[in-house]
Amino acid sequence: MTAEGWLVVVDLQRVFGDPGSPWAAPRFADARHRSAELAEVFGDRVVHTRFVAPAEPAGAWAAYYEQFAFALQPPDAPLYELVDDPAGRPVVSATTFGKWGPDLAAVVGDGPLTVTGVATDCCVISTVLAAADAGVPVRVVSDACAGSTDDDHDRALRVMSLYAPLVELTTTAEVLAGTR
Repeated sequence: MTAEGWLVVVDLQRVFGDPGSPWAAPRFADARHRSAELAEVFGDRVVHTRFVAPAEPAGAWAAYYEQFAFALQPPDAPLYELVDDPAGRPVVSATTFGKWGPDLAAVVGDGPLTVTGVATDCCVISTVLAAADAGVPVRVVSDACAGSTDDDHDRALRVMSLYAPLVELTTTAEVLAGTR
């Protein structure tokens, strides 16, 4: 897969980057820095995603927000802000962990996708597997993602690697070497 297609930057938001947040990803700063490097190469073919709480949680989400009541805030709450200005690039917000769906597909079409962001073991894996299942070629930039913990990050990468050739794991250096 080449650097053609779209860079999907998953959920680089304050709620995942703030060390005081219950949802902080320990290697968030690394994922943010490497995502920014890749965004320079992809130019206007970058889309950011945001996780936001629903107005009224339903089904299993009701119990989820009982456990994480701090997060039951409106989409424009500071904790859901992106940490960096998307610079006019598209932003897709969703109340689900996985961001693959009609809104993201409307932006990226059939891909291919290069995916970075947080958390590897939650929103990244949910987005990647749904896109791959829809037939979109996906590569995950392993060092431009951050998990809830390092072990959870590694486990999620192992699971996604099982989906080859639909999902390819790569690194920032490998992506940059193929585009410069």
